[in-house]
Amino acid sequence: MKPAPITLYIDADACPVKDEVYKVAARHGLKTIVAANAFINTPRDPLIERVLVNDAPDAADDWIAERCAPGAIVITADIPLAARAIKAGADAIAPNGKAFTESSIGMALAARNLMADLREQGAITGGPKPFAARDRSAFLSALDLAIVRLKRRGFGAA
Repeated sequence: MKPAPITLYIDADACPVKDEVYKVAARHGLKTIVAANAFINTPRDPLIERVLVNDAPDAADDWIAERCAPGAIVITADIPLAARAIKAGADAIAPNGKAFTESSIGMALAARNLMADLREQGAITGGPKPFAARDRSAFLSALDLAIVRLKRRGFGAA
């Protein structure tokens, strides 16, 4: 019996590591779904599927969350989407390499909400720090680790 496939879902609208995901997915033979509410250029590869959702707020997040399951890896900086993915049994990794887990997602959501409140009150005016080369490296390591872990649990290539 063929193992259940590993599927990568990219929350693509503002994802800085799409090219890295494509390379890792090709190396492992993994299905990759790129969800966005605007046209995103993707490589011509039968394992890469581009999904264009409507322009409603969080439409790409909703589309991904409705489909992810155990054996999926969701690449997103959106903490609420990561929480939904984890609840569905999927893995979730931020573009900076931070792996969201059942034990860390509650604190990540609380910190996100606190920062949103502080920004609304004007106490914090800056955004996140700029994306750096070490973030890209950390992401690649986290993605490889998640794939290896899923393969050990019996999931496989598309």
